[in-house]
Amino acid sequence: MSPRVPGPGVPPGTIRVFDTTLRDGEQAPGAGLTVAEKIEVARQLVRLNVDVVEAGFPASSPGDFEAVRRIAVETKGVAVAALARCRDGDPQRAVEAIRAAERPHLHVFIATSDIHLKHKLRMTRDEALKAAVQWVRYGRKALGRAAEIEFSAEDASRTDPGFLLDVYEAVVGAGASTVNIPDTVGYAIPAEFGALVGRVVERVGRDAVVSVHCHNDLGLASSNTLAAIQAGARQVEVTINGLGERAGNASLEEVVMAVRTRPTQFPGLATRVSTEQITPASRLVSYLTGFVVQPNKAVVGGNAFAHESGIHQDGVIKNPLTYEIMTPQSVGLTGSTISIGKLSGRKGLQKKLSELGYEVDGERLDAIYRAAIALADAKKDVTDEDLIALVEERVSEVPAAVQLEGWSVTSSKGGRSSGNVFLVVGGEARASETSGNGPVDALFKAVDAAIEPVLGWRPILAQYEIRAVGEGEDAQGQVLVRCRRSADSGPGALVVTGHGLSTNIIEASLEGYLAAVNKLHGASLPNVSGAYVSRGTLEGER
Repeated sequence: MSPRVPGPGVPPGTIRVFDTTLRDGEQAPGAGLTVAEKIEVARQLVRLNVDVVEAGFPASSPGDFEAVRRIAVETKGVAVAALARCRDGDPQRAVEAIRAAERPHLHVFIATSDIHLKHKLRMTRDEALKAAVQWVRYGRKALGRAAEIEFSAEDASRTDPGFLLDVYEAVVGAGASTVNIPDTVGYAIPAEFGALVGRVVERVGRDAVVSVHCHNDLGLASSNTLAAIQAGARQVEVTINGLGERAGNASLEEVVMAVRTRPTQFPGLATRVSTEQITPASRLVSYLTGFVVQPNKAVVGGNAFAHESGIHQDGVIKNPLTYEIMTPQSVGLTGSTISIGKLSGRKGLQKKLSELGYEVDGERLDAIYRAAIALADAKKDVTDEDLIALVEERVSEVPAAVQLEGWSVTSSKGGRSSGNVFLVVGGEARASETSGNGPVDALFKAVDAAIEPVLGWRPILAQYEIRAVGEGEDAQGQVLVRCRRSADSGPGALVVTGHGLSTNIIEASLEGYLAAVNKLHGASLPNVSGAYVSRGTLEGER
């Protein structure tokens, strides 16, 4: 078996958790976040106690550079990483973005497999090795001895092993303190990936931390990551909910809880993750990206701790260990009986939110309290799901250039609907009346007619979803819309997500549509804190 050495900078027995939700996770189509939303996720990752937050790819766009820079300045107690290709311009931009971080972590990469070298980069092996050494050496010089310099060999699992080992040895000699083994296309299976990791540990593991970055194309990302840990890897690159390119990345919650739940398989090893923050992190990322967590998802799915079979229910009642290998509380779920109604106070609401995993105070608590009391007047019971939706709705708020003053709609069987909206657009009062195929369509068209003369564009609806929040006839409706600007076209067009929440589904639809409009407006303005992070399409993103 390969020697289990931790590598410099990692205490014995520690598995370093490198979270790439804000970089690789955001590369999932439709998962783009605003700068403010990325900072909110970064704060939750600090509460989760991950070791490294990969904040983005600064060279991809001005928005992503600003997001990485803001996270580096504002996020404390965690290393902040930025990704860069081994290409002139990328590493310099990344260094500039993370230089102010408490613990800057530069992550440079280049493809090493023959298929990538020949068809994508059009480089020889020697040229790729030379570029890798050049930019690792640059990073070490630019950031100094205390910084973490990580090198990734893109498509490592399909690279000639002899050449791969030579590259890792060369970059460690040039100053890399971490070498990463990406299974970029999810090609590997656990036995062979573990063997490859073991060879890398033997070659460079005493001089650098060996890391892995696995994709889920064959559903094996978490399995491959766990095999790598057993073979001596001491950094794992993961995402919340397994979010990421194509079929996604190794799931943070699966890897962390597997290590915690099966200590005999990982003797003497542990992560620093505060597992009670896993569920709040999962819910936040799901809400902000609009990517629903499947009910049967391991650890964080809605059914992960649900028991419907009578046999299972009987066993769990007698002893939860019969059908639960971890407690719900260990991942941040709660059995609290505190209920919120129209007579509840702020302190009661704050305690309830704390039990749900949200630490809220000050003006934010006041705003949620007002919304919760108003909701309690509108429906019989305010459920946990209602409160979670109220909290998360406020995470993605942006300055409202377009404000809703009022609306009305008429609709009848067999006829077209008519919608009226009254808006303030950039300080100018606007009213519009249009007809449409149903009440929601009529109101959306009325919004378009009101804002286009002022803003010069109208939103193009790309997706519309309705979800029930809670159960019963008075459940709230949560509406998700995705829109782009009529002025934008092509595969790189900016698409944003808007949310609306109300017991009135038409009102929720209008709120979500206007939230998307305001995000699109903010994205077109320079230096807006809520500006959308648009990403360029760059070849070679792992």
